[in-house]
Amino acid sequence: MFVTGKLAEFSLRRVVERLSSEVGFDFRVAVLPISVAALMHADWVRRKLSLEEAADRVVLPGWCQGDLDVLASCFGVPFERGPKDLHNLPDHFGWTQPAADLSRYDIEIVAEINHAPRLSDAQIVCLATDLRNDGADVIDLGCVPGEQWSRAGEVTRMLRGEGCRVSIDSFDRHEVEDAVAAGAELVLSCNGTNVDWAARLGAEVVAIPDDVRDLSSLDRTIEGLEACNARYRIDPVLEPIGHGFSRSLERYLQARKRWPHAEMMMGVANVTELTEVDSAGINVLLAGICQELKIHSVLTTQVINWARSSVRELDLARRLMCHSQTHGVLPKHIDSRLTMLRDPKIVEMTDEELAQLAARITDPNYRIFVQGDAIHLLNRDGHWVGRDPFDLIRQAAAAGKALDPLHAFYLGYELCKAATALTLGKQYTQDEALWWGFLTVPEQSHRDRRKSEAQADPRPDRAENLSDRPS
Repeated sequence: MFVTGKLAEFSLRRVVERLSSEVGFDFRVAVLPISVAALMHADWVRRKLSLEEAADRVVLPGWCQGDLDVLASCFGVPFERGPKDLHNLPDHFGWTQPAADLSRYDIEIVAEINHAPRLSDAQIVCLATDLRNDGADVIDLGCVPGEQWSRAGEVTRMLRGEGCRVSIDSFDRHEVEDAVAAGAELVLSCNGTNVDWAARLGAEVVAIPDDVRDLSSLDRTIEGLEACNARYRIDPVLEPIGHGFSRSLERYLQARKRWPHAEMMMGVANVTELTEVDSAGINVLLAGICQELKIHSVLTTQVINWARSSVRELDLARRLMCHSQTHGVLPKHIDSRLTMLRDPKIVEMTDEELAQLAARITDPNYRIFVQGDAIHLLNRDGHWVGRDPFDLIRQAAAAGKALDPLHAFYLGYELCKAATALTLGKQYTQDEALWWGFLTVPEQSHRDRRKSEAQADPRPDRAENLSDRPS
């Protein structure tokens, strides 16, 4: 049994009829004497609901408040809250593939703190903590070429004391030796200019070509490292788009063929930081290349604004790519947290549903929908359609009563969200946050906010006005 209010009956029946044939169950819809299903409370449902026919499962609107165990005891049937948007009932009933286990990954993230010598200790610790919380495995101290840093060892020791794994990015021997002595486990980088002493550090080093156009120059560096039994990983160096990018990808392929069992690294920031585009898609693509070539570490940074969440993007991407390759499936419909600009799917009301809803509304509260290429604003006084929130609110204000400031602010806020969703092709659901992938910040609904305010305010008129939900 699906319980709803008068306004949502038509849409609910349409969704459930299709769902029942796909999942395989019999159903009934109980329409209770309330317009807005979201205003239901368990105690009120107990008084209004009648189970004259047998039911073995009762699904209430997702917004329904109160203790459902009381209902289960009263009627002898399990009660549950469905989704807050009835169009998401297929997901609620598992008519989608189960959530994938993304706990596994085999790509290590080395996150660089740029120009570390120019930062205070407090700034370095703060950045390192944030990077580690975002998913970085190793914190890389990026030194400044030509400026010798006397505190490389001291800062390394400080970060180790904070529980961080540390690498040092420098060709300066004093900086590197001090950092390694203090606990740095990885040195970036090593080539023909410093292999004579870098091979004897006792830490793992990253071997790079002397000339990025000459992969054979890596041979001499690797020979020097192996002669000293030094641990190393190879980075053929990824170049920026338009400046050798495709050629550098070819070098990674060649390196994997020449050294099939060697550990490798890819420094992705030359593309994410130097390409003026949102970095998530680039990070996913490069993580996919690393996964296929068994490149088990990436070096990144997140300095420029469009790449400010690169570490979190790579953390999700490495899990997604590991799952995809391990299970032989496409990296699609597995995890949607990297779809940030546009949503993985959009569920909209049909024109018929909107028409039915508009015809049944008898209260002054506004409902907002995004359908097709327009915003729909409707209440008992009318149904206004357009793309410009300013035009919509002017038309609505001319047809109905004047809005109080808080109500006007609420409508302006929601119409702004609707306009954003319309522009970007996102799902808009009134009173809910827009989806921005892993960047989404949950919103407290207008109804919950007013309920909290009423509970905090002892004046009786606050509780009485709680049902005046402008939605």
